[in-house]
Amino acid sequence: MNTGIERLKVCLNGGRSREDHPAVPLTPAELAASAAAAVNAGAEAVHLHPRGADGGESLRAADIGAAVAVVRQACPDTPVGVSTGLWITGGDPAARQSAVAAWAGLRATARPDFASVNLSEPGWEELCGALASAGIAAEAGIWSVADADQLAAAGRAAGWLRILVEIINVPAGTAVAAADEVLHRLDQVNVTIPRLLHGEGPACWPLVAHAGTLGLPTRVGLEDTTAGPDGLAVSGNAELVQLALQVLSAGPA
Repeated sequence: MNTGIERLKVCLNGGRSREDHPAVPLTPAELAASAAAAVNAGAEAVHLHPRGADGGESLRAADIGAAVAVVRQACPDTPVGVSTGLWITGGDPAARQSAVAAWAGLRATARPDFASVNLSEPGWEELCGALASAGIAAEAGIWSVADADQLAAAGRAAGWLRILVEIINVPAGTAVAAADEVLHRLDQVNVTIPRLLHGEGPACWPLVAHAGTLGLPTRVGLEDTTAGPDGLAVSGNAELVQLALQVLSAGPA
């Protein structure tokens, strides 16, 4: 399957709950319905955080497989990816490594096409090995200049699918400058892997627009924001995708 993204990935839920937004999809069926609506609206790939029986984020193979399988059935030609965030295993790298290694036993239709790997978290090198053994591509989550330097020092051994330049905990007014600092550092250290730029919270919409200006793919969804560019609440992921495509099409301000 082609796992490239020309313009837009949708991030369906992240760690959000219904308290954050009533349309946050949690169950496999809800994820599938939200993914299908987002893809119909123009999303080219899907990123999701499956839940376990307790409702919390999960990396267990059974939970990953259950969510991925129904989303892939609903969106058969769309790449599906998941998180490997260390917080999901309570900050335990060994528990995460064991959980992700078990993904190799999933049938092909239930196995993610790609997974994000945060370079700010310990154990990411071994994690990339487990993903490669399972035939799952890895996205490098880069949150800072220090992460960019780590990526450059590691070389291309991980076989990264793309770099996610992710700007979090940054006000809207400084989001573009923060992103440009990381992007510039990647240029300085000659990292030429394809990039996707996005922000969370207040940084979301400024960086959707900036990605459009730079000609980079981006992402949007209830994981990153629950409001549109005007600050008003949205109905769900499909509306966020529609709004993001409008921002991307508008070009430079």
